[in-house]
Amino acid sequence: MSQYLSLPVEKTLHFGPYRVHPRQRLVLEGGQPLRLGRRAVEILLVLLEHAGQVVSKQQLIAHVWPKSVVEDTNLRVHVAALRKALGDGQAGQRYIITVAQRGYSFVAPVTFEPPEALARIPHPALARNLPPRRTRVIGRQGLVESLVAQLPRKRFITLVGSGGIGKTTVALQVAERLIGHYRDGTYLLDLGSLNDPTMIAPNLCALLELSSQDGEPLEAIVRPLKERQLLLVIDTCEHLVDAVAQLCETLLRAAPHLHILATSREGLRAEGEHVQRLDSLAIPPRGMIIEGYPALEYPALQLFAERAMASQDDFELTDHEVPLIVDICQRLDGIPLAIELAAAQVGRFGLQALCRQLRDSVALLDHDKRNSAPRQQTLRATLDWSFALLTACEQTCLRRLAVFMGSFNLASAAAVIVGQHVAPDQVLVSVSQLVAKSLLNVEIGDDEVRYCLLDTTRSYALEKLLEAGELAVSQARHAERCLTLMEQAEKDWESTPTRLWIARYATYRDDIRAALDRGLGPHGSHAVAIRLTARTLPLWQELSLLKEHGLYVSKARELLHGSASPCPRLTLALELAHASLNYHTEGGTPATVEAFVTARRLARQCQDLAGELRALSGHLTVNLSCGRYQQALEQCQDFDRLGPQGDPVLSLSTQRLRVLALHFTGDQDAARRDAEQVIQRLAQNGHLSRFTHGFGVQYEQSVAALTILARILWLQGFAEKARRTANLALQIALQINHGLSICYTLAITGCVLAQYTGEHSIARERLDMLKHQARKHSVMLFHDWACHYERAFDGAPLETCPATGGLVQDMVVTLRTDAVGPEQIKRAHSGAAGWCSAEILRASAETLLAQDAPSAESRAETQLHAALAVARQQGALAWELRSAVSLARLWQRRGQDQAAADVLGPVYRRFSEGFDTPDLKQADALLQALARRLGS
Repeated sequence: MSQYLSLPVEKTLHFGPYRVHPRQRLVLEGGQPLRLGRRAVEILLVLLEHAGQVVSKQQLIAHVWPKSVVEDTNLRVHVAALRKALGDGQAGQRYIITVAQRGYSFVAPVTFEPPEALARIPHPALARNLPPRRTRVIGRQGLVESLVAQLPRKRFITLVGSGGIGKTTVALQVAERLIGHYRDGTYLLDLGSLNDPTMIAPNLCALLELSSQDGEPLEAIVRPLKERQLLLVIDTCEHLVDAVAQLCETLLRAAPHLHILATSREGLRAEGEHVQRLDSLAIPPRGMIIEGYPALEYPALQLFAERAMASQDDFELTDHEVPLIVDICQRLDGIPLAIELAAAQVGRFGLQALCRQLRDSVALLDHDKRNSAPRQQTLRATLDWSFALLTACEQTCLRRLAVFMGSFNLASAAAVIVGQHVAPDQVLVSVSQLVAKSLLNVEIGDDEVRYCLLDTTRSYALEKLLEAGELAVSQARHAERCLTLMEQAEKDWESTPTRLWIARYATYRDDIRAALDRGLGPHGSHAVAIRLTARTLPLWQELSLLKEHGLYVSKARELLHGSASPCPRLTLALELAHASLNYHTEGGTPATVEAFVTARRLARQCQDLAGELRALSGHLTVNLSCGRYQQALEQCQDFDRLGPQGDPVLSLSTQRLRVLALHFTGDQDAARRDAEQVIQRLAQNGHLSRFTHGFGVQYEQSVAALTILARILWLQGFAEKARRTANLALQIALQINHGLSICYTLAITGCVLAQYTGEHSIARERLDMLKHQARKHSVMLFHDWACHYERAFDGAPLETCPATGGLVQDMVVTLRTDAVGPEQIKRAHSGAAGWCSAEILRASAETLLAQDAPSAESRAETQLHAALAVARQQGALAWELRSAVSLARLWQRRGQDQAAADVLGPVYRRFSEGFDTPDLKQADALLQALARRLGS
């Protein structure tokens, strides 16, 4: 947007308590960055550029949304949110005013100052998942400063107070102030949408990107946190007090650099907890005579005045009206949420009528302490009063929105709201009114406006929904909306850039979980839930949440199989998901194979070509994993017979799978040609087709293609090219942060290639990363592979390692010759061992030579000649070099120095790179020794 602005970008703009750095798009308050959304900052910069002038709505929209069609309503919401975040109206200070029928104007004095040094400003990434500021904190500055000072020393503080008192607001402000003080960042764990205490640990694992295992979830969290320095904000703990207390105690004992700030309506009664009670905002004492603007020194009155100005742009406070505000804030006990609800009605009633309304409503309580605390009663009465002031349509909207567990956009709101008593054209007006009346919060994103209910308001609205007898039908609409979203997500998956796709759909995760938990339960709407389970594959795939997906798939399959006439297409989708999950958790077991075979049979019945290809590709991958390379290559012929060439996405995926089969059967030249074509095609299509969409086993396509290409290059003798290609594959996988792809590239290439090239410390780092990622995402197949690699790297006895056989056992032989077994030797002689046949034969020869017997030596020599021949035939120069070295050493021991030099020298001279790798260094040393002996 900088091309639209003529602000002096080398200057610092100053207004109120804020400093603005136009070049950096940065707004500071007290030296701390104000975490506003990108659109909000752009709106502010445009208004500052024209400070004192009226900027029309059309000008703002053209500057801030130059390539989009945006309605006036969208702009109004953004401006209102910006005002709230800046505290526009606090202590009478105005920044942005609305000029009727014309636009907006920035009216506060603006000064220009020399640029300030920004080096000490904490990086915004350290905020992790803290939301941008929704509102300016009023009347809590002293408490915030105290908590900022205390938390680093006390480590564990719980903010305790009644609903609507502002606990979350204070906690987030403290967390913002401490950004940069914790090396590993600041995280928010919101428990508001959780009801099951067993889900706390898995959600925390997902938040901190930690492994989550069955049996000991807390211990799984503790181990990697021991050395991490971070602040954890745990919000809304009151309904899970005991579980949160246990969690906090366990974490704090084991992680000395972890600090916790919790919020709850009651103390957690946990070891080491320091309770900080949060009182209402300060108000003038009852009976005290106070007039005029000195009254606005009280925070409760400041909040009322600011929110009143926000709800009614021409609101002006006079000395005559100050006593009315004092009376209102006193009657509302200084509760922030109650004050906001009341101030939102100023435009409707005026101050005098509003005061009378509240006097009548709150007086009915008489503070009956037998049932609940006075403040809770006051808030409840204010909510009742606010709800009663809504139109019938607005009341219906509010209570139906209570079924959302997280934030939602206007389309999702309409899907749940529209029905009896609410027409489609009433949704936008009703939602806007709920925002204006502080019953609905607005979240301003860079690309869309989203809404959410505070926990207190949601609980109240749910009560009303239940009273109205609309809970079941609203939950049903909510589930249908989740299904619609996931169906659209599936369609968008191939054509939408990944980051945008995740940003668009991952926000619905909590709502989808709630819909599935209800729908797959004993009293749920099974039909919708089963369809939703089948459609959520892309979401769990992108988020690498295999274990969670597996639980839902198992429930849905059981329900579907028990139905009178299960839908074949649904059964197919669930069988494919089940097979993929089985593969990653258990490997190529008979159950996994049976699932893919069943899926292929169903696909044929449904005449679903894509489904058949997916089932076939999954079965092919299982065969590769089990070391059945020739069967996998034969299955590639089925791809050609089924004819996916007409579909570019499917043909690209099948060509990549053919690369796998060619490589592992030993045809490296053909495998490389196909691999390079796949990578070229991926570059041409813009990498939109990240995955083999819906294929049985799914990894990011470019990661998968580069991973195999790196292996091919290594075998062909290009160690440097292989190293760079493997590094690129891992870099992409880490950049997109896709757990399955990270595991795949590390397990197939990353760990072993680093060991081949002598980068042992890197190999160890990658092994640790593989173990961590495999545990984190429940990819136990690759965790088992990591176990094999670890023992191979450490020289540990291999018989104690789980014997899964197949590809991973072949991998280990290339790392340790003493790992070869009779069955592998048999497979190598028959050609079934494919890519590693030469290395298996060489390992067998080295085992024979270790026996130090003449007959064994003769057999070993025969094996080495066979290994050389196989390596040459496959184009595997790396294995040819190893076999030549072993044969040259044997002949050297016999005194056949010239023959040794003749067999090794030509192979060595065919290499053009990688001379720092162990194999080439050994070959060079041996050739030099032979040359010295021949020269003497």
